[in-house]
Parts: sequence; structure tokens; C-alpha cells
Amino acid sequence: PRRGVIDNKNEEPHMTTSDNDPWLLTPGPLTTSAKTKEAMLHDWGSRDAAFIETNKRVRDRLIAIAGGDRSHVCVPVQGSGTFAVEATLGTMIAKNEKTLVLVNGAYGQRMAKILDYAGRAYNTLETPEDTPPGLDDLDAALKADPALAHVVAVYCETTSGILNPIADIARITADNGRRLIIDAMSAFGALPIDAADVPFDALMASSNKCLEGVPGLGYAIIRQSALEGCQGNAHALSLDLYEQWVAMENNGQWRFTPPTHVICAFDAALDQFEAEGGVEGRHARYAANCKILVDGMRALGFETLLPVDLQAPIIVTFKMPADKAFDFQAFYDALAGRGYVIYPGKLTVAPSFRIGCIGHLDDTVINGALDAIRATLKDLGVASGAP
Repeated sequence: PRRGVIDNKNEEPHMTTSDNDPWLLTPGPLTTSAKTKEAMLHDWGSRDAAFIETNKRVRDRLIAIAGGDRSHVCVPVQGSGTFAVEATLGTMIAKNEKTLVLVNGAYGQRMAKILDYAGRAYNTLETPEDTPPGLDDLDAALKADPALAHVVAVYCETTSGILNPIADIARITADNGRRLIIDAMSAFGALPIDAADVPFDALMASSNKCLEGVPGLGYAIIRQSALEGCQGNAHALSLDLYEQWVAMENNGQWRFTPPTHVICAFDAALDQFEAEGGVEGRHARYAANCKILVDGMRALGFETLLPVDLQAPIIVTFKMPADKAFDFQAFYDALAGRGYVIYPGKLTVAPSFRIGCIGHLDDTVINGALDAIRATLKDLGVASGAP
């Protein structure tokens, strides 16, 4: 079950993973390609010219994916995506500014908690985890409170897999003269976003999501004109993206020890991303994975939390079966034993579990996972996945 096919000119036609490596059907860390792993089999000095050039190339490529070549800069930071979110919010939002946080899942809630830690004032506009933000409510909230300077929103909320209407959110924010900050962790690289069409001051993502690198690098794509006014905002030395940007612009180097292996692996992953056709190619594979998964699970009686028009092809939430023979931990363990790792649910609206569509996976892997699910249900004595 651990064999898969990723068929593009930059990858072996019959890639195999290590016998000890399961397929990760999760929102990250992800299954990565052999080429990405192999890129980490070397050591680099952080001050060496070759590494400095790789770091610059990665930053430039990320700006290009966001369509920000003439307006934005890329500022990386060591750590997970949450490090990048915390660094960006603390850098871009001044201590005396107020923010509106759009919440329909755990990652919107996390941004509010970050603002608590940073001592920044904010309001929330909250909807259930299966419901996008109300656009009329957003417009009304901004008109009702002139003190609101920023809106922060999640593009794809990984809690449920819901696709939030980020272009509409950006339009309403801009029409009201406010600044938008986007958490694009589970979207960037597979869902379209272009700074020329979707105005944003900052967008945060990480290496180990749709661009299929390994964990350890977060980054923000930031409008340069906005970042230039952010000196002194940050509440933490290591999370100060203004100072990080100034240092990199001066000498191309990180202020503190960079994750060298992660960055070089990310550069290799970006080679493969471009060979696959960029955002369009990556989206097409993930969308195909998602359709095969959803169709196969529905054939077993499972129900998705979200309707098709709200489902991003990133991660799918399934409602727990009503069958008394179904035990999630036993289901999870049996699937892991067959070489497929899924994710528990994170909802308050319904008991659930999640299966990811992203990473170095294709239809062969997804069909293999469905075969494993069928066998596991049979072993558990579960007649139907119906909730």
C-alpha cells in the first residue's frame, strides 16, 4: 500500500516510500517526494554564498506565486505556520490599533488568542465552523467601528476544510479603507490568490502545506509600503518581521540560525511545484484526490460536513458513523497499521474526523486509502459509515 505514482517530468514514474513511512492524509506535515527528502542530505553554512542565493531564490519564488512581484516582499521566520502568524500580527498591527478577526474555526480563534498575548485590541465576527463569514455582517461591522484598522481572515479553515470567500472579504475590507491580513496556511500554492486582484497587506503560510516542503519554515508575503512603517511594533525580538526584512535586504542573511536543510528542501519542492504547472497543476491534482475520496467515502455511507460549494480540496471532514461498532481510535490505528494516517476532528458542531487530500499523493494513493478503509470497516464489523 505504500507505493504511489506522481507522474510529472520532475519525479520518478513509480515512486516508492520507505517501508516504514505511511502515507500522511493530514493537513501537514505531509508526505513529501524523494527529491525533497534528498535535498536535505547535505550541510550548508548559513553565511555561505550558495545558501544565501538559495534563500533569496525561495523568497522570490514565493512572492511570484502570490503575484506580488512589484508590491510585496517575502519575510521568512523559523518555526511552524503559527510562528509566522504570530510574527506577522505582532509586526503589522501597531500597539494602539484595533483589529477585526473573522472566526469560523480553530485557526481564527488562534489569531484572536495571539492578539491577546500581544496586547492588541480586537473584535471578532464569528460564524459556525460550517458557515462562511457573512459579507453583509463584515461590511456592517467595519462601518460601525471606525477604530478597526485591520481585518484578519483565514482563507481555508483547516478545522473543517471550509473555503472562505477571501476575494469578497478583501473587496469589502478595501472598500472600507481597512487593511487585510490573510492566514493562507492550507491554501497557498493550491488555491488561487493574486495580490493584484485580492488586495492584502500580509499573507502567511508555511513550507509544509500545499507547496509540499518539510516543516520548520513559516513566511509572510507583505506589502512593502506597509512593512516600511512597522518598525517598533513587534512584541518579541525573534518575531520582529520588520527587523528580519531589513537584515535580509542588507546582507541576504538571517538574524538568527536559519533552518538550512528545510530551506534547501523547500527550494527542491518549489522546483517540483513549477514542473507540475504551479497553482493550477497543484490544484488539479488535489481536486482529483478530493473527488475520488469524497465519492468513495459516500459510497460507504459517510457524509461530509460541508456541501460541495464550500469544500476546499485540501482536507475533508466526515461525520462520525452512528454504527455502534465504529470506534474512532480503533479505526485510526487500523488504518495506520495499513499505512495510512488520517486526522481526528476538531469541530464543536459535530463529532467528526478528517482526511487530507494534499501532499505528494495521487489517485493511486487515495484509492489505496479507500481500500484500506473498506477493509478496516469490515474488520470492525461496521455496516455503514452513515452518521
